Amino acid sequence: MTTLNLHHLRLFRAVARDGTLTGAARALNLSQSAVSTQIKVLEAALGHDLFERRGRGITLTEAGRIALDHADAIFRTVDDLSATLRDTGTTRRALRIGALATLSRNFQIGLLKPLIGRPDVEVVLRSGSQAELLRGLEALSFDMVLTNLVPARDATSRYLIRNLSEQPVSLIGTPPPPDRVPRPLADLLAEEPLILPTPESALRASFDALVERLGIVPRIAVEADDMAMMRLLARANAGLAVLPPIVVRDELAAGSLVELFRLDGITEGFFAVTLQRRFPNPLVGELLEAFSLDHG
Repeated sequence: MTTLNLHHLRLFRAVARDGTLTGAARALNLSQSAVSTQIKVLEAALGHDLFERRGRGITLTEAGRIALDHADAIFRTVDDLSATLRDTGTTRRALRIGALATLSRNFQIGLLKPLIGRPDVEVVLRSGSQAELLRGLEALSFDMVLTNLVPARDATSRYLIRNLSEQPVSLIGTPPPPDRVPRPLADLLAEEPLILPTPESALRASFDALVERLGIVPRIAVEADDMAMMRLLARANAGLAVLPPIVVRDELAAGSLVELFRLDGITEGFFAVTLQRRFPNPLVGELLEAFSLDHG
């Protein structure tokens, strides 16, 4: 079998992205025949055709799509290795973070605060679903994933999971009229419309266990999988929200929302997920150490 090399993969990726041999060859400043020959060498090494002709262009075969995914991952690894091992004393370093789309923005800002504004650091922040983020972590697209859902692990897993914080959870709402008589928690949960996280969340499971213990059937006004949306709904007086106070920190400080009751025994966990890597991004360690010192 012919040995693969980065040159073959780089030419293949250029053709796959352009969709034509002519355009890729022009971009690479090579002849079309030279590019075509190298692609054939790669196909022979892999034992599969990577392209098929479609009209005037070419498209990837199924094997080609698989090869492109691996080529992208390989070049990301090469870039990561180069960035990690070279002298970065005079260059900006990048920290790539994936955050669960529903995660508290206030918590994220608090975590990233030590790096914000540093001239030598560029923070790249992307949001998505848990599955998308973990795939990105495996592909080295992210240095760290922030989530409130602990990923499943087994004996072969390379995930390193750090519990950053356990935030209390409260019943949050707009300020009641001054003349309203305070009501106990059980009455509020039974009588007031509620803004709740969706059933698949750990926070909702804890809340459901609470109302079951109290023998209450809650009045659900809205279910939302986004804490930012729950915050907006609470501000719009759509109901009382079950939220960590950190999510509505600014509103609580301004008095537009108030913490009616602390829900004892219910917390929201925030986790940092990384991979076991030979050359981890040193910014991850700096960030987590700074956060630990501030919240220790």
